Amino acid sequence: MIISIVAAALIFAILIIVHEAGHFLVAKRLGVRVLRFSIGYPPRLFGIRRGETDYAIGATPLGGYVRMLGDEIADEPSAETITGYLEELKLDLLQAADATGWLERSGKSGDDAVRAIADEFGGRTALAVGAPAGGGMSHNAASLIPILGREPRPDEALMLREIGRNGAVKLALERLAAARSSALVNEFNRHAFPSQSLGRRFAIVLAGPAANILFAPLLMIIVLMVGLPTPVPVLGTVDQGMPGYAAGLRPGDRITAVDGQAVDSWEDFSRIVKSGHGQPLQLQLKRSVMGVLQTVQIVVQPKLQTITTIYGDKAPTWIIGVTPSGLEASRKLPPLRAIREGFVETGRLAATLFIGIAKIIEGATPAREALGGPIMIAQIAGKEVHQGFADVALFMVTISLELGVINLLPVPLLDGGHLLFFTFEAVRGEPLKLRHREIAMQVGLFLLAILMAFVILNDISRLVG
Repeated sequence: MIISIVAAALIFAILIIVHEAGHFLVAKRLGVRVLRFSIGYPPRLFGIRRGETDYAIGATPLGGYVRMLGDEIADEPSAETITGYLEELKLDLLQAADATGWLERSGKSGDDAVRAIADEFGGRTALAVGAPAGGGMSHNAASLIPILGREPRPDEALMLREIGRNGAVKLALERLAAARSSALVNEFNRHAFPSQSLGRRFAIVLAGPAANILFAPLLMIIVLMVGLPTPVPVLGTVDQGMPGYAAGLRPGDRITAVDGQAVDSWEDFSRIVKSGHGQPLQLQLKRSVMGVLQTVQIVVQPKLQTITTIYGDKAPTWIIGVTPSGLEASRKLPPLRAIREGFVETGRLAATLFIGIAKIIEGATPAREALGGPIMIAQIAGKEVHQGFADVALFMVTISLELGVINLLPVPLLDGGHLLFFTFEAVRGEPLKLRHREIAMQVGLFLLAILMAFVILNDISRLVG
């Protein structure tokens, strides 16, 4: 059980990193400040700050998030939000000063170091002839290069000037947050997510699910190049009273061709039988007779019978009454073919997923049979780990697709919910009212809580049932 839990946690961690990296990379590319990249939810266990971002590990597993600058649903930045922004600017200055070695040389830290930087900045700019009085940056801002390794950014310069005027870092930040000057708010908005154009916000939110969906074929390509365990078309059982037995098929027969079409896997064989619309099939097979391998030709007439599909519902299907032996062979493809087959196979998996969701929604597939939670995922992960890399990778392909598609569902709190808000905004020409967005978020949280409770209870019922 420990192996299953660890395997599930690692798989989820990788897929969450992929998902959040999609948001992160597009946000950074578009100039949005990313405050935190977290694997797991709060409380924060540990992390490291690099650049403008805190890369953290949270205590609550099976999730993660990218926190960008700006309140998610607020119309205007509050004083508290501006205060948090100014605290981030302080950290930027301290990090830059640490990188140049100035902090160590000066023996200062925290607010004392920030105050010293402000004094240096204020003292030099005060000597500049014609220094602007409105809080703008003078040409002597370059004097901070020995301390920061760069000139201060406009928002940093505004903060340093205020600190220089007030003499105390805390007081200066409080006054700046309370005043919310247009210069500071403009700098905030340049890097805040909510103030970006509709197209940019749409791209940033869509990037997470897109990363998971694109990761699936890339991983599938690697699996196909390394070697994909594939069930071979060897018969395990042949049901008496069914067309296969009547035609002469027996356990151990290996199907090599159907109607002259070569068959390399059980999946190919099954697909040809089911899609033949009941037409007689000419099977070519290899059979061992008294230790001698012989080629045998058999004609079989499929029978239409109602069976339980992979979606859990009943459907009429053409069958001949045989099952696979369970034997597998490693299917290894050259790079170019692996690329093509990787996208084709991933497309098939995606189609199966979409059909499955549709059948759950329309009630054709019982939700109790189709949905699983963290317990079931851990069980499957533990099983796949014992099978080897290819099986684990295939499981990750499936889960990555599911994460990407499910996150696109138009449910508030999911990425699809945000995309729905953006769509409304595009149609209306303005965002939904703050109150309406807050209500939608509360409804989304309620629905997700119910869903999580359902799948966990469903997992428990499977264990005890």
